[in-house]
Amino acid sequence: HWFPWLSKQLMLKDIFTVALEIPTPWQPRYAIWKKELERFELTPETMLIGHSCGGGFLVRYLSEHQDLHVGKVILVAPWTNPSNNPRSDTADFFDFSMDRNLVSRTSGITVFYSNNDDESVLKTVDLIRKNIDQATYREFANKGHFSLNDLGTVEFPELLDECLKR
Repeated sequence: HWFPWLSKQLMLKDIFTVALEIPTPWQPRYAIWKKELERFELTPETMLIGHSCGGGFLVRYLSEHQDLHVGKVILVAPWTNPSNNPRSDTADFFDFSMDRNLVSRTSGITVFYSNNDDESVLKTVDLIRKNIDQATYREFANKGHFSLNDLGTVEFPELLDECLKR
């Protein structure tokens, strides 16, 4: 996947990175994910990147912590189980309301999505578009879920460029 590659590229630019290792990511539980994130100090200089369920998690966490100000937020193929598919076993992970003014407490939110991703991801992107003001959207063609199989490489230069953009 592109997480190690991106971390290395950012570290080469003297940007400290941490990739959270969440227990049982295929069976997300909000309290566990929240505890893992809160091990770190989040400041207006903190850049947050979430892929898939991680993107949905960041939307919830930041929506529920309206006193928190962070730097750039990048959501890659964000997913919130919008059809509440029970096979996904997300329990109450996505039981929240999006904060319409979320972007105002960040240095900007950019949403990466591909035109050929799963319907539930595209539906999530539409929900974010309808419920969060002033986010930026970058649509890609034929990048699927931005996984290794879809990208065909561990490199994700468009994401690196977005991270480094001032």
